[in-house]
Amino acid sequence: MGAVSRQASIRKKVTKAVSVIVGGLITAYGLEAVLIPNNVSDGGVTGLSIVGSQWTGLPLALLIAVINIPFIFLGYKQIGRSFAIYSVLGIASLAIGTTMMHHIPTIIQGDTLLVTVVGGIIIGFGMGLALRNGGALDGIDMLAVLMSRRLPFGTSDLILFLNLFVFVIVSTVFGLQGAILSGIAYFIASKVIHIVEEGFSGAKTYKIITSQAEEMIETIRDRLGRSSTYTFVHGGYSNEQFKEITCVINRLEESKMREIITEIDDKAFIIVYDIAEVKGGNFRKRNIH
Repeated sequence: MGAVSRQASIRKKVTKAVSVIVGGLITAYGLEAVLIPNNVSDGGVTGLSIVGSQWTGLPLALLIAVINIPFIFLGYKQIGRSFAIYSVLGIASLAIGTTMMHHIPTIIQGDTLLVTVVGGIIIGFGMGLALRNGGALDGIDMLAVLMSRRLPFGTSDLILFLNLFVFVIVSTVFGLQGAILSGIAYFIASKVIHIVEEGFSGAKTYKIITSQAEEMIETIRDRLGRSSTYTFVHGGYSNEQFKEITCVINRLEESKMREIITEIDDKAFIIVYDIAEVKGGNFRKRNIH
């Protein structure tokens, strides 16, 4: 049993490593076949590397590798060894990929809107694939995490600030239009990264505090085919006892869930969470027909 478990663990690690490498190659393709030939950059360390390559004539691959070194060390210290190893694989594949694909034919030329959309989707998919499997292709997020611990700003605010700085530098090479298009491509890429990293299931958790718990649970089961759990809670002001229902649904069922809640108890207190992933338990939908 131990040997089987070790083999499964090795297969999982190899699969993750291959996925991170593929993510790096996809990102390299988006840069070399879409963005760079149209004078559009990326954000973060990759954007700085593109600008540095234009300024100095040094290979983009070399700058991506060198500039990311301190961030890999930072990731090792802040997140762990496996993250650093997977990030090395991803950044290496990105760097090597930009060299291999440097003279690849440009798939889109001239149409600025299409360039930013397609380029953002491709690099976002590649970066998201790497992040989903435990690695990173760009070190600026790690820097933002470290800075947020020392400064009175959130991580997302610092990522935005650091990338604004990057796009100011980008404007010195690609001009103001190029910097604006780079910002749009980066925004699209960030949204795609979020989708790829967190999955496409779009599950949500509903927490419902109501005095009509039994009827609510039964109706959710009958009309949505979803099971629920509940816990007893006390109102801090009234000291009344209620049941807090917890139910996980997908996005397509959200409208029907709200309809059920309003119908049974329009004064119910509702909290809704987005969920990245659902595993195990009894999440499978029961047949309601």
